Amino acid sequence: MRFLLDPEQRAFAASLDALLTAADTPAVIRDWSRGDHASGRALWSRAARAGVFALAVPEAYEGLGPRPVELAVAFVELGRHAVPGPLVETVTAAVLLTGAGPGAAERLLPALASGETMATVALEGAYALDGDAAALRLACAPDGIRLSPGHGPVRPSLDPARRLTPLAPGGELLGPPVEQALTWARLATAAQALGVGLALLDRTVGYVKQRTQFGVPVGSFQAVRHRLADAKTALEFARPLLFGAALSMRPAEVAAAKAAACEAAYATARTALHLHGAIGYTAEYGLGLWLTKARALRTAWGDPETCRALVVSAGDRRW
Repeated sequence: MRFLLDPEQRAFAASLDALLTAADTPAVIRDWSRGDHASGRALWSRAARAGVFALAVPEAYEGLGPRPVELAVAFVELGRHAVPGPLVETVTAAVLLTGAGPGAAERLLPALASGETMATVALEGAYALDGDAAALRLACAPDGIRLSPGHGPVRPSLDPARRLTPLAPGGELLGPPVEQALTWARLATAAQALGVGLALLDRTVGYVKQRTQFGVPVGSFQAVRHRLADAKTALEFARPLLFGAALSMRPAEVAAAKAAACEAAYATARTALHLHGAIGYTAEYGLGLWLTKARALRTAWGDPETCRALVVSAGDRRW
């Protein structure tokens, strides 16, 4: 089965790509990693005006959604440009607040849709992403979803642009957990990982065309072509899984898409580093902005083993 975007969806992707290309996202990422959120917030506002976060917010609360396919389209572009910030967490928060009831939804969702507010979410016993930047912090407590009153110190992360913070206990109880929120989080993570993988592949193909050895581009070597072909194949197999899952929003199908996209992005990252050689390790070259994100997204919101186990259990129930 082929999943092709319609003209409106392709135009949406192209407009986001143009917006993010003009924003010099590598500089934004480096600022964010240092704790300077000014340029990141400006980029966040521009993405929000394009409708990115409104796609997860129902129309009743000033959103455009729920529209998971368009959200996946948007997050592929966000991943392609390695945009920092609690992107997936804001989408997850929108789903949690929608299920919390009209009181919390009416009070908090419009600001998420407009980009006025960043949100983060912490599962029970886990750190929250960018709790120092987010104004809305939701903690999954044993008794339900709570509006955390604050956060602890920033902890180091494998990806410097993913700043981890513990959330303060207590706070207003908003409602029970919403199981579907995890499905949305995994869908957005899968799309983001696919975008990261595509960016790494594009950068590597460009590099091996320019780098020469024995008087010819290294991209002409058969071994190099095979590595790139394997990466391309894995990413292209993940793409229909992603958009098929966005159409159905079945938890097992979304988990399969996340496992495939994150594993493809991680394998592409390893290939990219191998083919770039020593320059790939340098901060100045910038490849690491995507390499570390591919590794971090692989385990975010469920590692590949967890996602595969969900797929297997869903298949067992059918039989």
